Amino acid sequence: MRETERESTALTAEATPSLDLVFNLLSNRRRRYTLYFLYDRPDGVATLEELTDHVVGLETQIGETGGASTDEQIEEVRVELQHVHLPKLEDAGVLETDQRSETVRYWTQPSLEEWLEHAYHKELA
Repeated sequence: MRETERESTALTAEATPSLDLVFNLLSNRRRRYTLYFLYDRPDGVATLEELTDHVVGLETQIGETGGASTDEQIEEVRVELQHVHLPKLEDAGVLETDQRSETVRYWTQPSLEEWLEHAYHKELA
């Protein structure tokens, strides 16, 4: 995870999410993997394809592929991100998606990041 503080405070979400919401957002591994990736990006921006590749890569590395072939897994992850996880994160005010360009922008959220970093170190470090 990122060692330095974000330089830009302009990308900070306006409202602090409740602890219940933070834990709900972090309760799904694909949402966590997505947030790990976006949090580490200097500008907090990624394409849907980059997010999908990252999630698939982590699932493959950890052995959570569920026996699906790579092409099946990529399609499953992409659809699930696009229709379930990204909208949930957007509804929480954590990120913004642009459907036309298929890009996602993460909004800095210190209360979420505290728990996200902890989850990362327990899960992947």
